[in-house]
Amino acid sequence: MSDILTITGSDNAGWSGLQLDLKTILSMGGHAQTAATCIVMQDSRGIRKIYDFPPTLVEEQIACCIGDVRPGVVKVGLVRGAETVRMVRNQIVGIRSMVLAPGIISSRGEHLVDDDTLTAIRRYLIPEADILVVRCNEAELLLGYGIDTNEEMRHAARDFNRLGAKHILIRGGRIHEGRVTALLWPEDKFFSSYNIEGWQQHGVGGALSAAIAMRIAEGDDIATAIGNAHQFIHSQVVYVVQGHGQSLRSPEIFNQFMNLLADNYASAHDVAFYAERMSITTRYLSQVTERVIAKSPKRLIAEYLMNQARQLLLNSRLTVQEISHHLGFASQAAFNTFFRKYQHCTPSEFRKF
Repeated sequence: MSDILTITGSDNAGWSGLQLDLKTILSMGGHAQTAATCIVMQDSRGIRKIYDFPPTLVEEQIACCIGDVRPGVVKVGLVRGAETVRMVRNQIVGIRSMVLAPGIISSRGEHLVDDDTLTAIRRYLIPEADILVVRCNEAELLLGYGIDTNEEMRHAARDFNRLGAKHILIRGGRIHEGRVTALLWPEDKFFSSYNIEGWQQHGVGGALSAAIAMRIAEGDDIATAIGNAHQFIHSQVVYVVQGHGQSLRSPEIFNQFMNLLADNYASAHDVAFYAERMSITTRYLSQVTERVIAKSPKRLIAEYLMNQARQLLLNSRLTVQEISHHLGFASQAAFNTFFRKYQHCTPSEFRKF
């Protein structure tokens, strides 16, 4: 079981911060150690108050974690105050890998840190980051200029690289043709998604960075860690689309489908089962999932099954035959064929890696 230390704020609402990091890491089969930097008090209308812990209290939490069971990876989120930023850097500098997702602007656009903290993040944390995960508006605040095009995203990534970050993932690029974009640098690889609302909802960036940290701890390289984390967050967070008003019929159907899938994946692998339970046609369900996430229901069912299969293979003592039965396959041979199609190896080979 991989150990990940997450250093960030505590969210009383449970939709971000330490609470969501814990949920993400545990769901992926890891063990999460935590150090709270502050308590964020908020409700559906926004942040009401933030209580910062003294730097010495944050320092003692981190020291207890790394002095006992030393984590292989640390994820650093919301850290407020230049003195606390410096202290965090000095405490974690010996840890093998660091994922930095500073969370300096909330999903509602609220600025969460002062200028001295921004300066300290640039000076002390960014140079230590194996991967820096930021939204475009956060990158603008850290770098002091606007980011409106793909080339400007590249320019920002280069500047972060010059500051010391080894890899940069800039999320939430300007929306073009109904898509939201992200850039991974120095791979110079762009990602895009039609699910604008899902990727921009509260807490997704923090959960994604925690998932990346988990996958790095499991031995993935950066690009593979991002791909695996992206897939996991799609199924666990982004698929739960939030919205308001009559125009959100598609997200409502989508959420219902994903909830049914979570309850029935082990016994129902057929799209028709879910469409019938929702009193819609398979064609309409396909139109909804393609509209919301640009994937077919069949693909979503397969991805959900693969995620469960990987977790059971990595984190349980069940035999391949027992896992096959648990996931509702007619035979171990059918499970092997399914697994090889998506993983390009057998379940037994995957377990040995």
